[in-house]
Amino acid sequence: MHFSGTVWRPPYEAWSVLIQVTMGCTHHKCKFCTLYDDLPFKFRMSPVSEVEEDLKEASCHMPQARRIFLVGANPFALSTEKLACISALSKQYFQRLDSIGCFARVTDITAKSDRELKQLRVCGYNRITIGVETGDDTALKFMNKGYASHDIVKQLKRLDDIGIEYNIFYLAGISGKGNGQTGAKLSAKIFNILNPKIIGCSMLTIYPNSELNKEIEAGNWQEESETEKITELKTLIEFLTIKTHFAALGASNIVNIQGSLPSEKNMLINELNKILNTFSEDEMKFYRDNLPHL
Repeated sequence: MHFSGTVWRPPYEAWSVLIQVTMGCTHHKCKFCTLYDDLPFKFRMSPVSEVEEDLKEASCHMPQARRIFLVGANPFALSTEKLACISALSKQYFQRLDSIGCFARVTDITAKSDRELKQLRVCGYNRITIGVETGDDTALKFMNKGYASHDIVKQLKRLDDIGIEYNIFYLAGISGKGNGQTGAKLSAKIFNILNPKIIGCSMLTIYPNSELNKEIEAGNWQEESETEKITELKTLIEFLTIKTHFAALGASNIVNIQGSLPSEKNMLINELNKILNTFSEDEMKFYRDNLPHL
């Protein structure tokens, strides 16, 4: 199998076949992100020959697989023609294939027409994962995400209309010290008019080589405490009114929790309260400071 650098996938894609089709990120400008710093280039597409080789090899080990997750920061940035080609190859090797997922940026959706999105849905692309991070425009602008909250709403509503299901990621802590609850409320406001199947959550972890760390050293931004990040998640859950699955999984979360909304809202809030009552700020900060890798 051909994999370059660290392989990233959402926790809920653990049972999917992972196929590398891109390496790196087309944007690569988010101040907090260091996920692809181990690559000597910004973005590259895998040769089709390598993709086919990997599909062939993977099919020998998981011939009955129904789902493929394309590896890379945002494979959805590829042209519709290239994505359709990858779908066709995938179906040659996986006869029972139901769907293909991948990471996508909001701007990747913007670049595609409704006709192209409909074509990709027919090709099997569904339940893509979008790192929207927040609905807080101040935070989006400062972190250089490359889009605003109104873009999130516009583009994800297009997916809703076309029938492409999606999951979104929220990043607790992105609004900065003193702004966590405001960011959570702004995010809930836009999430509540969308239809994410899963709201995944990560907690901001700042590494020394990030642009965000330079902003902190320059006195331009302050990090939320761990207690504030947990309280921010509580606020997000409290203000969400849609039916979705909330999943705070992965190493960046002090404790992994998940549950269905709205039916398990109280359970999730109780779990977060339990974290606040169990761990001191110093203990949670120690965990964050000693987290070697996401």
